[in-house]
Parts: sequence; structure tokens; C-alpha cells
Amino acid sequence: MKNRNILTDNLWALIKSLTPSEKRQFSVYVGRISANSDSKFIALFKVLSLQKAYNEEAILKSTGISKEQLSNVKAHLYNQVLTSLRLNPSKRNIPLQLREQFDFAMILYRKGLYQQCLKLLDKVKTQAIAFEEKNIGYEILDLEKIIESQYITRSRNNRADLLIAQTNELTYLNNIASQLSNLALDMYNTFLKNGYARTDEETQAVSKHFFKNLPDFDAEKLGFREKLWLYQAYLWYSFITQDFVACYRYATRWVGLFEKNPHLIAVHPVFYIKGNHYVLESLYYLNRVGQFEQALDQFEHIMSNEQIPEDDNIIVLSFLYIYSNRLNLRFMTADFSGGEELLDTIHKKLDRYKDKIDEHHIMVLYYKIACYHFGAVEYAKCIFFLKKIINGKTTQIREDLMCFAHVLNLAAHYQAGLDFRLEALVRSTYNFLIKMNDLHEVQKALIDFLRNMSNISPLRIKAEFKKLHATLSQFENHPFERRAFLYLDLLSWLESNIQDRPIAQIMAEKLKRNHHRQLL
Repeated sequence: MKNRNILTDNLWALIKSLTPSEKRQFSVYVGRISANSDSKFIALFKVLSLQKAYNEEAILKSTGISKEQLSNVKAHLYNQVLTSLRLNPSKRNIPLQLREQFDFAMILYRKGLYQQCLKLLDKVKTQAIAFEEKNIGYEILDLEKIIESQYITRSRNNRADLLIAQTNELTYLNNIASQLSNLALDMYNTFLKNGYARTDEETQAVSKHFFKNLPDFDAEKLGFREKLWLYQAYLWYSFITQDFVACYRYATRWVGLFEKNPHLIAVHPVFYIKGNHYVLESLYYLNRVGQFEQALDQFEHIMSNEQIPEDDNIIVLSFLYIYSNRLNLRFMTADFSGGEELLDTIHKKLDRYKDKIDEHHIMVLYYKIACYHFGAVEYAKCIFFLKKIINGKTTQIREDLMCFAHVLNLAAHYQAGLDFRLEALVRSTYNFLIKMNDLHEVQKALIDFLRNMSNISPLRIKAEFKKLHATLSQFENHPFERRAFLYLDLLSWLESNIQDRPIAQIMAEKLKRNHHRQLL
């Protein structure tokens, strides 16, 4: 394994990702040419398909490939597998089909068959615009202009004017789409790195940056693609500024684009799935339980839609979003019992898809699992998953998520009765939050409370819990301090200690009261 390089890793991952039908397709593809029957790359494919772990010695021994040839054979096999997948009917999505037709038109052009080329280009251009593939549309226009400027085609009297107008329109839209997609990616990256804005200064800085980079546009001219990037940019901006009503508004507009253009669901299934997920995410933070349950049922129904392709990317996203939201529903309904089957499924799927999920999303799931165990009074399990986050080497985790993992870790150690470790943990957590510039009033109050625990008489412990509860209650609706309550229901935790009752029971009663108020 030490001798494996990037090419080997990529080839290994690609072959192991193939389904049985894709392997059969590859065999049919290479078998069409008789000269391939004894090709070294086929022998390499057969050996790699059977190996459970990469073994170069076995490859060299059983294929007749020399060590000097192996690198070139791997590269050839990698390209052949990709070509086979490209020809696989199940992989032939709209962008690939349009690209193939454009390639055919280029062949006709180079053969001097200009009328045939223009006829095909006009057909493909119409399809490209209909499916919002405007970059391909722009390339088609470029080739049409080359033909029109070099050859007398007599195709249409106002042909030049029409091509100029179409080019100007696509240039404008492609430019707007480029600026909006840059802004959306910038906001997403900011959220991944920093999480929610922590101060009024941060909020103002994010707002200034957002509106400075938001391009001027004519809303009437925007098509599906441009609106999609616009809604994404506003969604992430709203998440950062904790405007969850706006999050819900832009997430529903995002999904609404697909509902108005259902033919684009199969073209952009990932965006459709993500839009539905962010509808759920917004409802979770707004604590709209009934709407969340309906949206989750609808989302799970959507994932069985035949328009959603069953590829590895979709399967992994489906797992992440469905199971993350199933955990969120349990938090919203204070249901911390009977979750063994749910957690067992999550662990199995995480193990199965670990090579296809980035570290950030894995850690987010670990944090949710830790929160579930905290609510289920399973503090040892809670600490186990928090350690995976705190002791992880990755730099891809949101800073605020890491900070609250440290805070929850303190609470779990206290609840577990691990007082002998508490003082050192309080000190390390305090230092970490200072380093991250994330020490706020809620965290200060909690750390001060835990730091002084050893000096508090058991007879006064409930009185101290009440004092801390009174302090933290002031920040429950504070625009920046309230984010502490998005991750951990600290007030319910304190009330459970004050009343000597399970935290799940306290949360369930609050849920019932909130539901009653909503009905009134």
C-alpha cells in the first residue's frame, strides 16, 4: 500500500465504484474489438475487479505486465473505463448528449458539410437553451458565427443579426450567472469556515461584502440558471446572518424553480435535492414541527421519484440529508428513545460511504449523534462522538461547530460525574474558545459555573443552577448569543437539573406549550 500513487488510488476507486451492470457494459465495450481480447489493460481490469485490497505483486504475477509498463497500462485502463461509462445509456444525461451532438457538428464542419453542420447546430442550440445549458449554447453560437463569416451559406437573410442578438443575450446571462455563482460559492465558503455571524460588526461586514458583489441585473431577463444561483447566494447570506425566515423563503423559491420546470429535475438532480434539504434545514431552525414533518415525508417521497437518477452521488446525498433530518426531527419532538435502529443504520451507511463523504459532513453527523445521546442520558456515548470531532485532524469543520462540541463535552462530563477531569477540560475549552475568538456571554457563564463547581456545596447546587438559568435566559432571543441554543438546549438541560427530571421530558413539555400557543 505504501507504493500506491494518485493514479493507482484513482483507478482503484473508479473500478470499485462500478456496479455489476457497469462492469458488464465495460466487458461488452472492450470486446467489440477483437484485438482487445488479449490486451494487458483488460487483464489488469479483471485482476483489480477481484482484489479486495490493492496488491501490486499479484497484478504483476497474473497479468504478464512488467513493472515498467504498469503505469501506462493503468492510465489506459482508467481512460477506457471512463469512455465505457460515457457510452453507458444510464449515464447519458442531457449535458453529455448535447456535448456529443456538438462534437458531431464539429466533425461535419471539418468535413466541409456546412449545411448539415448548421442544421444540427440549430437543433442542439434549441435543446441547450431549453435545458439551461447556456455555456454549450454559447459555444454553438461561436461555431455558427465562424461558418457564417467564412462561407456563403445563404441560410437566412437576417442570419448575422440573429446570431449577434443571441450572442449578446447569452453573453449577458452567462456573465450574470458567473457573478452570482461566485457570490453563492463565496457565501457558502464563509459559512463553512466561520458558521453564523457572531457580532453586529461581523454581520455588517458580511452584508457589505454581499451587496457589494451582488451584480446589477434585470430580473425580467433572468432564466432558471441565473435565478438558481441568486437564490443560493441569498440563502447562504441569510444563514450566516441567522435570518431563518429569509432562509426558508429562498429555499422554497429554489425548489419552486424546479416545480415550474420539472424537465430540469433530471438535468440538475443534486440542486433539486439540496433545495429540498435547505427547506427542511430552515424549518428546523424556525422550529416549525408540523411543516417539518410534512416536508420530510415529501422529501423522502421525492427521493423515490424516477426522475432522480440512482448514481453514487445521489445515493450519498440522499443518505446524508434524509438521516440528518430524521435526527433533527427527533430533536424537535424531544424523542430520545428507541433510536437504536436509526443510529445503527447511520453508522453502517457512514462506513459504506466513508470514501465518498467529506470530513465536514461526517463531523456534523457525529455532532448530531452526540446530541442525541446527550438527550438520551447516554453521556459516555455522547463523549465518545464528541472526541471524534475535538481530536480530529481535519481543518474542514466549521469553527462554531467545533466550539460547541467543546461546550457540549463539558456538559456531558459534568452529567457523567467525571469531576476529576472537569477542571482540566474547563481550562482547555476556555483556551480554545479564546483562540477561536468565540468566547461569548453564554459560554462565559457556563464555563464560570463549571469552573466553580468544586467550591459549591451540594446543598446549594440547585440554587446555582437557577442563577445560571436566569443568566442564560436573557440571551435566548439575543441576535448573536442565541446561536448557542441552536446547537444545545442549555435551558432545558439546566431545568432538568433543577427539577431532577430527564431533559427529554422538559423539552417535550416545552414543545407541547409552543404547539398550543401556535394554535391560539
